[in-house]
Amino acid sequence: MAGLLSRASLILQAKFSKLLNRAENPNETLDYSYEQQLQLLQNVKRGIADVVTSKKRLQMQTEQLEQSVVKLETQARQALGQNREDLARQALERKSAVQQQLQGLDVQVKQLEEQQQKLVSNEQQLQSRIEAFRTQKEVIKAQYSAAEAQVKIGEAATGIGKQMADTGLAIQRAQDKTQEMQARASAVDELIASGTLEDFTAGGQTQLDKELAQLSSQSQVESDLARLKSELGAGEETPAIESGGDAAAAPEAEPAQAEEQKQ
Repeated sequence: MAGLLSRASLILQAKFSKLLNRAENPNETLDYSYEQQLQLLQNVKRGIADVVTSKKRLQMQTEQLEQSVVKLETQARQALGQNREDLARQALERKSAVQQQLQGLDVQVKQLEEQQQKLVSNEQQLQSRIEAFRTQKEVIKAQYSAAEAQVKIGEAATGIGKQMADTGLAIQRAQDKTQEMQARASAVDELIASGTLEDFTAGGQTQLDKELAQLSSQSQVESDLARLKSELGAGEETPAIESGGDAAAAPEAEPAQAEEQKQ
């Protein structure tokens, strides 16, 4: 069961990663990373400001304690001048305690100064890295935009883009339908010619009627052709008789007319 859950989790992670890769826009990712780095830089600067503020506060306390040391020293001198050694001792004891505080403050101030220097150095390095990243980001964005435009132009030119693919499919479907319609028209013509289908535009005639009518039409044509030849032949003989030609020419014309009629 644990193996199945692990496998299912791996499959889901792979699919989710694939979806993220499809949805990821390099330009947006680079801009977001740049904004995050700028935010980090602001945090470092804010940290430097906090350290400097703390150092200034300690320095102010140090100045106050130093003034207190001078004051206690003066009070101890005045107490001794008035033969009040006890008061002078108290003033010197307070002076000693203040000096110990000053030593502790000096150590803290030095630590803050070191921390400030480190933060300033880190801030400068981070600033340089961010500037370099910004330049590189713009270069990558420009390269990506150029590549994206080149892909779109290439897809449009070669017809592998989605829109061109849809257009190609539409053209292919139109060609297929045209070929199918042409095939159906040819099949209908063939069936009508063979008599399988009846042509209702022919006035109710069947295929047999059409063939008989065609034969009758051909016979009528041949008969008319023979009649015209006969008439033409008879028209050519009359001038020969009227011209007083040889009487023997008439019997020779009759076999020729008979031959033409046979034809």
